[in-house]
Amino acid sequence: MSFLILSKGDKLTLDQGFASAFGGTPERYFSAPGRTEIGGNHTDHQRGRVLAAAVNLDTRAAVRINGTDTIRILSKGYPMCQVDLKVLTPQPEEVNTTAALVRGVAARFYQLGCPIGGFDAYCESTVLPGSGLSSSAAYEVLIGTILNGLFFQNQVSQPDIAIIGQYAENVFFGKPCGLMDQMASAVGNLVTIDFFDKEHPVITPVPFDFASCGHALCIIDSQASHADLTDEYAAIPGELKEICAHFGKKVLTEIPEADFYRELPALRKSCGDRAVLRAIHFYQENARVPQEVEALAAGDFEGFLALVKQSGYSSFMYLQNVIPAGYKEHQDVAVSLALCEHYLQGRGAYRVHGGGFAGTVQAFVPFDLLPAFKSGIDAALGDGACHVLSIRPQGGVEMEAEA
Repeated sequence: MSFLILSKGDKLTLDQGFASAFGGTPERYFSAPGRTEIGGNHTDHQRGRVLAAAVNLDTRAAVRINGTDTIRILSKGYPMCQVDLKVLTPQPEEVNTTAALVRGVAARFYQLGCPIGGFDAYCESTVLPGSGLSSSAAYEVLIGTILNGLFFQNQVSQPDIAIIGQYAENVFFGKPCGLMDQMASAVGNLVTIDFFDKEHPVITPVPFDFASCGHALCIIDSQASHADLTDEYAAIPGELKEICAHFGKKVLTEIPEADFYRELPALRKSCGDRAVLRAIHFYQENARVPQEVEALAAGDFEGFLALVKQSGYSSFMYLQNVIPAGYKEHQDVAVSLALCEHYLQGRGAYRVHGGGFAGTVQAFVPFDLLPAFKSGIDAALGDGACHVLSIRPQGGVEMEAEA
């Protein structure tokens, strides 16, 4: 397992938090990154393809084995989480809680033969909840990486740690999530996943050095609230389910694109035009992911950026996950996209990020435009709206203190 260097200042902060929570000093340090969706907007729930990447925001922990059967974790700004390892089955009262994630990860390691034990951990995170960068997946991967390092000599691979995180979230936490978030956090750098075989998704690292591409990765907070948008999010898979029902199938990957277009007149009548357009987006976006991977593998970054732009246009025009239905006064994501287009001056690329309707926008910004781009976005949307990130090569790792 590779190591990540922990700066003296960050080590001091973690050590102080640990001492305040548990007394004494920690023995080891671990980190797991947040993730960003690069390609494959709303393709995963149709068992399609995605391209995702780890980012240089992380959840990190100072850790010490405590010699008990209890895991104790204090995350900055949250109450202490305690999990009794003598109980490794889902607890109904823990659904949607941090304890459920910890217990679920520990349970799966135990099932794999790991002699798990108790530990104390103090955590701090720069992966803010609700940022669209998947703080929950980073947390799951962090717990798995800690258990793997402390008690199992790192026998579990990073992709398998991602699968363990998904297991904990599905079975213990009670959320039927996919695997994209955990996999990108666990493996690091870029990873592409094909979900067609839902029991055995095909996971492939994508070798590309983003540090050499001359662009910054920016995540822009549109300042819009997700409240009252549940119906908007649910309508996308719901409408695609109606398309699939016409063919007697469950997901669009089971329906050849030619069959879809042949039935398009009937589909317009039975399912409506928005559902049809959303299906068109899926077919185009699912085909675009391997094209993006191929462009990166060939070192064709300009070709990759052109595909990112196409993804953004498709999400806006066909998927229609930018402006909630009926919204006139508040079109925050659309304004954020317009600002990106204005300040990029025809260069770079931008697209809606993740679920859409609210939340964040993603942009690849040339370094020479970055100061003006960030200041313009922040002036329009509020200080700190533009987060300048980079792709992190490492996934879940143990950190080594700076000498």
